[in-house]
Amino acid sequence: MRKPLIHISSPRLLGFCLAITLFELLTYMASDMIMPAMLTVTRHLDASPSHVPHAFNLYLAGGVLLQWLIGPLSDHFGRRKMLLIGCAVFALACAAAFNVQSIFAFNGLRLIQGMGLGFVIAVSYPALQEVFCEADAVKIMALLGNVALLSPLLGPLLGSLLLEWLSWRELFLLLGFGGVMVWLGLYLFMPETVGTLRHDGQRLAAVPFEWRGTVRRYAALLANTQFLSATVALGVMSLPLIAWIGLAPVLLIHNQGLSPLEYGLWQIPVFAAVILGNLILNRLIAKTELPQLIRYALWPFCGGLIALVAVSFYGASTAMLISCLALYAVGLGMSNAALYRLALFASDDSKGLVSAMIGMMSIAVMGGGGSIVAAVGAGNSHESFALMAGIAGLLCLAPLRLFLRRSQIALAV
Repeated sequence: MRKPLIHISSPRLLGFCLAITLFELLTYMASDMIMPAMLTVTRHLDASPSHVPHAFNLYLAGGVLLQWLIGPLSDHFGRRKMLLIGCAVFALACAAAFNVQSIFAFNGLRLIQGMGLGFVIAVSYPALQEVFCEADAVKIMALLGNVALLSPLLGPLLGSLLLEWLSWRELFLLLGFGGVMVWLGLYLFMPETVGTLRHDGQRLAAVPFEWRGTVRRYAALLANTQFLSATVALGVMSLPLIAWIGLAPVLLIHNQGLSPLEYGLWQIPVFAAVILGNLILNRLIAKTELPQLIRYALWPFCGGLIALVAVSFYGASTAMLISCLALYAVGLGMSNAALYRLALFASDDSKGLVSAMIGMMSIAVMGGGGSIVAAVGAGNSHESFALMAGIAGLLCLAPLRLFLRRSQIALAV
């Protein structure tokens, strides 16, 4: 790892990276760990089982709800202060669920807990980009991407295991305690990047917060074709994986009759392939420009998706489906962090605001696209999923081609 861009000791730098990683892990795991207990929650709170999906959906809504505001506020007040506030809110909301007495209060707390995810995306990601050089920042973002992708698999499994010894109330208390520990880690180790003198003698100036100015800046981003194409491509590229996470229980447990353990084992090749892609990224990043690295990643990425479409016409066994998804996942792991970095710097605006817009747009694309894929029947059979997921993922080529072509022109100029 190269020298950081700001003055910071090695122990503090390591502590900062660990604290950020643990906060992201905690916020993502909190969305999934409680799901195995949701029927028990509704029963204890005298509520209808129809509230079960709300626990997850409201958490995701909380993650998106205030990103538009959190990012610009961190540009003005500083990343450190805003992330400490976000971590404290998350910890308190988790701990408060220990004594909740109604389903409506429970749902409200899930919305507030989800806001912790918004602080991770809109504050911690820009802070990492401002501390590390391009190559190191991409490597760390790839690591954090693994945390986000593995949580839908590990969260329910870990939640089920902990619920053997803890009640759902005690599980929330445990999450709150974890939030307090992470807050202490951030307090001790996180540097401030806004207004801090860098090694090159420059300072990242604070951006005054003003409502009309913020609206104009968001409008300017929406008019930035380069930014839009990169951000849309970022969301669409992840669609097959998001669809798999959402529909795998239906495809494997409901349709195929597999046990939860067998379902979990079939997830391993797909997520291991993402990690393999990250390792390839780490190997290539030092000597390869980011646009070229994305072009390399398109070979396994497109190969896996084209294979998915092909097997949908000839019959898709579980092994064949997983093999195609794994090949696609290698390409996704190679490209995701690199494309995020390019999207973040496609605009000269402050990185808190840009990161917030990337988070909101990519989550909207993934959430909306995943819902459409499910609605058109992708969960009916392996063949339906392979066809829908393959086509959905290949749609990223249009905005990605536009972005890479404009990047090449910009470099030539």
